[in-house]
Amino acid sequence: MADRPRYLFVTGRLAEFALRQVLENLAPKAGFTAEVAVMPITVAALMTPPWIARRLEIPEGIDRIILPGHCSGDLGPVRDRAAGVPVELGPIDLGDLPRHFGEAGRATTDYGAYQIEILAEINHAPRLSTEELLRAAHRFRDEGADLIDLGCDPGTRWVGVGPAVAALRAEGFRVSIDSFNPDEVSDAARAGAELVLSVDATNRERAVDWGIEVVAIPDAPGTLDGLDQTIDFLERSAIPYRIDPVLEPVGFGFAASLGRYLDVRRRFPDAAIMMGVGNLTELTEVDSAGVNALLIGFCEELGIRSVLTTAVINWARSSVAEIDIARRLAHHAVSRRSLPKHVDPRLVMLRDPRINEFGRANLVELQRRIRDPNWRLFAEDGQIHALNNEHLLSEDDPFVIFEQMGVSDASHAFYLGYEMMKARTALTLSKSYRQDQALEWGFLTTPETSHIAREKVSRRRRGPDPAADGTGEASGGGEA
Repeated sequence: MADRPRYLFVTGRLAEFALRQVLENLAPKAGFTAEVAVMPITVAALMTPPWIARRLEIPEGIDRIILPGHCSGDLGPVRDRAAGVPVELGPIDLGDLPRHFGEAGRATTDYGAYQIEILAEINHAPRLSTEELLRAAHRFRDEGADLIDLGCDPGTRWVGVGPAVAALRAEGFRVSIDSFNPDEVSDAARAGAELVLSVDATNRERAVDWGIEVVAIPDAPGTLDGLDQTIDFLERSAIPYRIDPVLEPVGFGFAASLGRYLDVRRRFPDAAIMMGVGNLTELTEVDSAGVNALLIGFCEELGIRSVLTTAVINWARSSVAEIDIARRLAHHAVSRRSLPKHVDPRLVMLRDPRINEFGRANLVELQRRIRDPNWRLFAEDGQIHALNNEHLLSEDDPFVIFEQMGVSDASHAFYLGYEMMKARTALTLSKSYRQDQALEWGFLTTPETSHIAREKVSRRRRGPDPAADGTGEASGGGEA
């Protein structure tokens, strides 16, 4: 123990006992000795660096000082006070301290590489104006798409395909054309399209005139019929190609279609292969993230280096962004031969990867320490818990608990109602609830400006630092 570094954790009175519990388990694992400096304020989130600097006593031999994550502003005053001892912000939620010190979800420094190219299809492109096409393309590129695929309408010729492709190319987009109309494809190729989806026995001979890469598919759905002949023709004509054996929907040969991808890879070990994943994500009534992740894992293992996705139906509208994350996760797992777990949580959207809970005994102790009437909310064990200096209320129905709270101020009632709805949602979906913070929805999370942060701004506008006498209070739980 003597040779371990000593870390000083700064907190408020309310979070002290919970912080000590976390540190009791964490410090031995992470290899440090923990000390806690309890400041004369209930809610740690109300502390500012200048206020801390005026009150912090630093014991001899401290090697590192960790401030609460909510402590915003320039840390200079605390660093000056520390006289050379490193000062840093910890996580906003003290339950995240193990991750902060590398004892949970160890991230790798080289994570993020990928090999799979994303083609994002704009459906019914002929029906859209140039401005609408550009907006859709920009959205897909922002979400991770490498190439914009223009999906044409069968049975008609899009006379404006050339100008549309040219407009996309002018803004730096790579473009593919999804059409079996040879004249439509010719116009797109002349305007700068670089890939044609797709060719088979009906149109492969026209590929000689296009001068760009094509996607070779079988002649008959559910088979590989005609694929060899198309590939032979393309190779004799020196036309670059990639192969798509065609993924089928569940109930229409899904398992067999996966087998065809395996067969094509065995027979053509060096060929470029593409998979269109929309037949599963668009045609299966389930959130698309998990489906995309599994299909991308299959592609990574099999060396399929491009995928075509759509984002039309609502449950699959974020497919491009999902695949962008999934291709990185899959590449990391396959290249390192490690599980795609505890690496990147952004695809865990419905339920959280883990739930931090105080426990009933801790809630009782926390309520005993509260000295003000402001409500702190927690959600765990199937119930919403509301605590202040007089009450510890626990109910599964937010309407019942709100009636028991007896709140009459309209603005505070609005705030508590908003927070309890978040708490009820968290209980329903098995998510972590932290008062004044957004629920986590993976990469779809929308940050919130907390009530505490709003109060800080409001109090600064009204006058001196509210924490100057140590009496500043606010609603909020779980801060370090």
